[in-house]
Formats: sequence, structure tokens, C-alpha cells
Amino acid sequence: MRALHQRDRKEGFGEVWLPHALARKYPRAGREWAWQFVFPSARRSEDPRSGVVRRHHLHPDTLGGAVKRAAAAAGIARPVSCHTLRHSFATHLLERGCDIRTVQELLGHSDVSTTMVYTHVMNKGARAVRSPLDRLEQARAPYAASPLDPACGHLLLGLALAPVDGSHVTDQHALQPQ
Repeated sequence: MRALHQRDRKEGFGEVWLPHALARKYPRAGREWAWQFVFPSARRSEDPRSGVVRRHHLHPDTLGGAVKRAAAAAGIARPVSCHTLRHSFATHLLERGCDIRTVQELLGHSDVSTTMVYTHVMNKGARAVRSPLDRLEQARAPYAASPLDPACGHLLLGLALAPVDGSHVTDQHALQPQ
């Protein structure tokens, strides 16, 4: 994405739309790397508000199609969508011991009862209770950096984790401890 932004800048583009007050306060901020879209569109188009040609964000349907194609390529037979990743993200946070109120806030739920839906898959009873000493002895999973800090309180990036060893996970339960 950075190379795409640099190419746009060389070609006289590379600026994203910012809300009016922000654009007035920081007139050059839209050209900075930090303000670029995480999922940029493949091509530039004319901004209907200003007539300026710029790169916009990827259309949500495009991302959804890419997720469906990736699931098919991975051999996942069940229906998969971006919303599936959201459910998986919430479930894994709860399984890792994150507070349900933190998960509620991360997902933007106004009522905790909406977040409680994710607890049904965690019906483990007494097996779910772990001593702090158990956690010290637990081997680290071979996954890239977590999108959350250790306290489960700061969302860095709400994307699925990719195995470092290059293997592919074809079943959401394959990530769960045995």
C-alpha cells in the first residue's frame, strides 16, 4: 500500500478526503501516509464532492468477495463473510479471557446482551477456569503479532491472524486449544 501511495504522489495524486474541519486545520494531512486507507481502491476516481481525482477506499462488496474467494481457496465449505471474521474475532477475545465489556466496546455494541451472544460457544464449565500458573507454562502459539495488546484493551487492527509458518487454517476450531 505504501508503494501505491508513493506512486500516486509521484503522479501528482495521493491525497485522501478528510472531513472539512480537519482539512482546514491540517491542509496537507490528506497527503500523509498515516491518513491513507488501509484498503485502498485499485484505481483513482473523481471525488463527487469536490471534483478532485483521488484514490478512495475499497468498496465493501469488493472486500467481501475477496474474503469469499479466500475461503473457497482454503477449502472452507461453510459460508464465510467479513462478518464471520468479526464473530471469530469476538469469540477468540472472550476465549483468551478478555472482559466482555471490553469486547462490547471494541465491537461497538450499545447493549452488553448483544455481545453475550458470543459466549454460547464457550460453554466449557469448570474447564474454563485457569490458574495464573497455567498461563506461565503455556507455550506461545506460532502466530504473528496479535491485533490487541496483552491487556485486550487496545485494538490495533481487526484482521485475522496469519500463521507465521505459512500453514493455512481451514477450520475455525483448529485455532482453539485442545
